[in-house]
Amino acid sequence: MLEQQTAPIVQQGGIDWLSLAESLGNQFAAREVEADESDLFVADNIARLKASGLVAAGVPTELGGGGASYTDLCAVLRILGRYSSSTALAFSMHTHQVMVPTWRWHHQNAPVDGLLKRVATEQLVLLSSGGSDWLQSNGTAIKVEGGFLITARKIFASGAPAANLLMTSAVYEDPEIGSTVLHFAVPMNSQGVSIEPTWQAMGMRGTGSHDVVLSNVFVPDAAIVLRRAQGKWHFIFHLISMVAIPLIYSVYVGVAEAVRDRAIQLAMKRHTDEHLCYMVGGLDNELTAAKLALEHMISTAVVSQPGFETTNQIMTGRTLVAKAVLNVADLAMEIAGGSAFYRKLGLEKLFRDIQGVRYHPLREEAQRKLSGQLAFGWDTSCL
Repeated sequence: MLEQQTAPIVQQGGIDWLSLAESLGNQFAAREVEADESDLFVADNIARLKASGLVAAGVPTELGGGGASYTDLCAVLRILGRYSSSTALAFSMHTHQVMVPTWRWHHQNAPVDGLLKRVATEQLVLLSSGGSDWLQSNGTAIKVEGGFLITARKIFASGAPAANLLMTSAVYEDPEIGSTVLHFAVPMNSQGVSIEPTWQAMGMRGTGSHDVVLSNVFVPDAAIVLRRAQGKWHFIFHLISMVAIPLIYSVYVGVAEAVRDRAIQLAMKRHTDEHLCYMVGGLDNELTAAKLALEHMISTAVVSQPGFETTNQIMTGRTLVAKAVLNVADLAMEIAGGSAFYRKLGLEKLFRDIQGVRYHPLREEAQRKLSGQLAFGWDTSCL
């Protein structure tokens, strides 16, 4: 049963989204622990996000949504990350799939209003496969009359059990132009779509990041929203990088803030000394570095246009945030001492959850290569 504390859906501006996130976060914490211990998806927490209106928060008010700003949604995800890592990370995947078409609606007058209106009116939860697909994509698209038959396995699909619409892609071997990636949306209740429960992971255990399997799923020609060359940068990936990565990494900064607070709580139960103060100061330095890098990413996303220079700034920030929050987690374990090893004290779980920061694109090797190519003026069309 959902608690009655969650606010009703409100479809206009003026909502205090940050206070709402704080209220919901306090409710989510207990379910987060249960999910971690049992590899359960945080289904109730996602249901509360829907009931509160946050699922449609990023949809413009003109299209029936909450009209929340991009910076507010980054802050919402950071707050949720402090209380419930898995809920925040799963929700960030839906959120960026809303904010990408919202950017296109605002800046390009793109015909995405139908999707955004459906998110607002039907409270659709969008599922992304982009992190595992990236520029190469995976799976096959076979041309048939009126469309394509798609066969693919999409891994790390965070939030899969609650999703209504899978935003994904597959590779079509076009006889004239070669390997072409097709982008499309597939309803999760379509014939041939199934979820394979593979998510037994070190951390972020409640995200439901299972495999989504597509077996000869028919996608009509009209549903193909983009065709691009396989393995090459395209405008849409610069846009995804600009919009999605700061949202996702806001979650990890929130988790790092929770790590810091828990470490201090545990350390204060012991005798403190100057060396412990020195380590805490170092931890706060790393957390501040993560916050500054995140703020740079967010401000870049707000004022920039998609392209290589913007992607470079965002992805450099992603590397810096990842390094800093991992250092926060390491220092927290040292500060808390042996007690940090006990699961019941909570720091061990946060340490595991924060390790996920390593694996979202672009990972550091690819980011550094891109930055170097841009510095030398080399060809950056392929990653």
